Amino acid sequence: MFEWNEQQEMMRSVLRQWLATHLEPATPDLEEGRALPYELMRKLFQDFGMAELVAQSARKVMEKKRRGEAFRGGGEGEDPSRDPAIAALTTWELCRVNPGFCLSFGATLGLAGATLLQKGTPEQIERWALPVLTLEKIGCWGVTEPGAGSDAFSMQTLARRDGDGWVLSGSKIFITNAPYADVFVIYARIEGEGARDDRRNVHPFVLERGTPGLEVSKPMKKMGMRSSPTGEVFLNDVRVGRDQLLGGEPEGARDQVKDVFAGERTGSAPMCAGIIERCLDECLRYTVERRQWGKELARFQLVQDKIAGMYVAYNNVRNLVHQQIWQAKQGKATWKDACAAKLYATEAAVQVGMDAVQVLGGYGYLQDFPVERLTRDAKLLTIGGGTSQIQILNLARSLYAERGFSVSVA
Repeated sequence: MFEWNEQQEMMRSVLRQWLATHLEPATPDLEEGRALPYELMRKLFQDFGMAELVAQSARKVMEKKRRGEAFRGGGEGEDPSRDPAIAALTTWELCRVNPGFCLSFGATLGLAGATLLQKGTPEQIERWALPVLTLEKIGCWGVTEPGAGSDAFSMQTLARRDGDGWVLSGSKIFITNAPYADVFVIYARIEGEGARDDRRNVHPFVLERGTPGLEVSKPMKKMGMRSSPTGEVFLNDVRVGRDQLLGGEPEGARDQVKDVFAGERTGSAPMCAGIIERCLDECLRYTVERRQWGKELARFQLVQDKIAGMYVAYNNVRNLVHQQIWQAKQGKATWKDACAAKLYATEAAVQVGMDAVQVLGGYGYLQDFPVERLTRDAKLLTIGGGTSQIQILNLARSLYAERGFSVSVA
């Protein structure tokens, strides 16, 4: 069974204390839009000495690529931020306090930064990946469009050749960090190459804030994850250079995007573990302190039923996180397992949140108590990165495909 080692437990303790000191008191301002998460993200990196470690690791990747060596990800022992255990632990602890903050943090590092590092040329890594991965600049990752949600590859954003460069036209929606991003990783379909529905013609481009024709919306008003700015991206004949096609040459990006989606889905379980653990902690504390009919709520069996159910969900999600860490370390992570973990963990987090609100009663419905916010935040996890329904379809298709039977819709 996987367990945190002594060094990881120590980091967890220090990180939890840091978050209680810095992120917890900042959360009301982040939630109300009176503050942005980015300076606090930079302080977190600075206080834990992560920026230089990440930069050193990125430069090693650059050198490997210059030598023609394949980059397969990983990074354990070189860059703690890419150690799956450290990444999961950090995500878990962030989400105990503020899942929205974690969402913005993960979008710039795990989506934009990771794509730039994995797909980029050494020159592109130097120019764009390093500033994003060290949080000198904030990144966003744009795939989803107004008419292409779950079917991400039916996108309408087009890139057409223009001399030695490209012109991009289209729009993206529900993009984390978009209103304030400095670097944009935008996926577009190359015009005139193959069939329109050929997913191999979708490619990532790198854009920078201030580029003529690139516009962003104001932050959207959302049900949850309010600490994370979300917006639209508009591409009005945006001209970019040849060097802004990520990777340097048009290559099928479908598998690479699928890998990022798998990483996003893998990241859902530790997010949910943090949410569930905090809800359970809040309920245990409240039911011991709160008295009704002359005795503590903890003595009522229906309350105990809720508490026991929360712990079962917590235990299951915790084990999923540990399984994913083990699989990543052994090179045995699968798309199917990532979908299964996301499906179970996200639905469990929503249910635990709703149960926590019920246990706390009227207090659980108040914004003064964290379970109200955590429940709203949890709901996005059943939608973003592929809805629960998409995970069900992916799982069924994978299971039947393993037996040589296709259930894909014609």
